[in-house]
Amino acid sequence: MNNSFLDFEKPIADIHDKIQALKDIASESPELLSQIAKLEEEEKNITKRIYSKLSTWQTVQVARHPKRPHTGDHITRIFSDFDELHGDRMFGDDSSLIGGIGYLDKKPVFIIGHEKGRDTEEKVKRNFGMPRPEGYRKAIRLMEMADKFGLPIITFIDTPGAYPGIDAEERGQSEAIANNLLEMSDLSVPILSYVIGEGGSGGALAIGVCDHLTMLEYSIYSA
Repeated sequence: MNNSFLDFEKPIADIHDKIQALKDIASESPELLSQIAKLEEEEKNITKRIYSKLSTWQTVQVARHPKRPHTGDHITRIFSDFDELHGDRMFGDDSSLIGGIGYLDKKPVFIIGHEKGRDTEEKVKRNFGMPRPEGYRKAIRLMEMADKFGLPIITFIDTPGAYPGIDAEERGQSEAIANNLLEMSDLSVPILSYVIGEGGSGGALAIGVCDHLTMLEYSIYSA
């Protein structure tokens, strides 16, 4: 079974593998195209049936799926001319939060989002998407900059939570989160927040106004 599928997706994976096997030989056997189309329709129906009745744990598994698009993927595919900005001007830069200016339909916007990383080296660098205080202070610095220039803010939420380490607590983790919530409530520009993975903690709310959270649904089978 394709290892990008979860255990409960085995029926989908089985059909997916059959489709791929037929596509590999379809160029030499055009008569297989109708069978491939039939299997693709069956795959859609099974996917819809399985995803219409996910258990709570299965929903969590989907939110944590290693093949889910990350903030960096969305930035690359949605925005143009993204210019990343770094640092909180107090302690340092936190790679678990990406932030900067980009263009959406030729209009400038500020983009901020959690980034978990893909391979082991990048996951360690990104701290598995768990921001420290300097990450939240970087985020609010960029939000205040957006407010100053009258630019809308788009945030992508995908984090297991704020980093719980001693060093983060020593640098004021809870204060940084609380301050973000306070300052965001006073911004005059719109904030559009998308939950693209995990996002049920104060560490998530610290870059997204809870009244404006929107859930994005994606196919996890995309390359």
